[in-house]
Amino acid sequence: MRTQGAVRSMGRGETTASRIGSVDALRGFALLGILVVNIAFLASGYRMAGLAEPAFDGPLDWGVRWFVTMFLENKFYLLFSFLFGYSFTLQLDSAVRRGNAFVPMFLRRLGGLFVIGVVHAVLLFPGDILTTYAVVGVALLALRNVTPRRAMIMAVSLTVLLAAGFALLAIMAQLGLDTTGRVGGGLAEAQVSDIAQLGTVGQIIGEHMHKLSTIMVFRVLFQGPAVLAACLIGLAVGKLGALRDVAAYASVLRRLQWVGFSAGLIGAFFYTQSAWNGVGHKFLGQAVDLVTAPLLAAAYAATLLRLLPHVPRLGQALAAPGRMALSNYLGQSLICSLIFTGYGLGLLDRVSPLLEVAIAIGVFCLQVVYSHLWLRNHRYGPVEWILRFLTYWRRPTATKAQTLSEG
Repeated sequence: MRTQGAVRSMGRGETTASRIGSVDALRGFALLGILVVNIAFLASGYRMAGLAEPAFDGPLDWGVRWFVTMFLENKFYLLFSFLFGYSFTLQLDSAVRRGNAFVPMFLRRLGGLFVIGVVHAVLLFPGDILTTYAVVGVALLALRNVTPRRAMIMAVSLTVLLAAGFALLAIMAQLGLDTTGRVGGGLAEAQVSDIAQLGTVGQIIGEHMHKLSTIMVFRVLFQGPAVLAACLIGLAVGKLGALRDVAAYASVLRRLQWVGFSAGLIGAFFYTQSAWNGVGHKFLGQAVDLVTAPLLAAAYAATLLRLLPHVPRLGQALAAPGRMALSNYLGQSLICSLIFTGYGLGLLDRVSPLLEVAIAIGVFCLQVVYSHLWLRNHRYGPVEWILRFLTYWRRPTATKAQTLSEG
């Protein structure tokens, strides 16, 4: 099996399989983290409003919230964004080797991704990130010839400026010039949202559309620029070919672990305190998190990359869902919607934070099994096949070697 062979070769040479194996495993790892974070927002309107579910107020409930916020929130979508930027370089290299016109091809891909994202946001999860990737992808296309050094400088500068902006908003809050900083509008909005989410299909879609009007502000001011910064780092790493031979960068990975875990965990602790205990203003916590969350995400990635050569079965398990990450990301929202909303069981606000995490892990384990079974007979995931068709405007018929080269 290609994935198993790729994982076993990680760190032992500059082979394409090695590179793709590590990238696929990182994608799978990011998918798990994203699901554990997102499920809370899918399971309760209160979380979308920045509030804790009032029905679950025990020590264990708060312990789980703290754990997810501190160790997972705002880390794994950054890792996924890094991989989006890295994969952009693989697609660009593949187009050059084949002599294909990359710009129109990639624009079609982004258009398809944007449409899929809009459908996902309207029907399943207004917190969709695919539309953000589609917009950021246009920026990557414009910056495709930038040097790795300049890409890193741009990423750091963008992050610092964004953090400074949130710090300024925190100062304004102390002067009485600030809003609450919540996307959902507070307790009353959360209650109205929950009623709608348990209603008919039309009510659910209407509520998603309502949320999108406020989430767009969050996307423009916070997540969009942060995603672009992470993508630029992925672009730089891709241009350097740094994931082709993991062993050659062992010292760099160790430094990432030391710096990332040290600064990242301190920043994550402060962010969690501001989010749940009111330490400082929430905007100040977000400013700190903007700077430190990428470091912690990098430490997670470095740890996994160093671990994979020693635990090949872990890499094999993660790589399969990573190869069809788009299908699995959408599948996660569909499954959670069927569990929590009026689409299915209607368990909104009836599941504790601990059980939410358990459900997320269970869903991901099912996706691992499903992905392995699907990839035995298919080269691409079902949604990946559609996106590939839109990209090349023909039925996908790539050879195995071509699939490996494109990630």
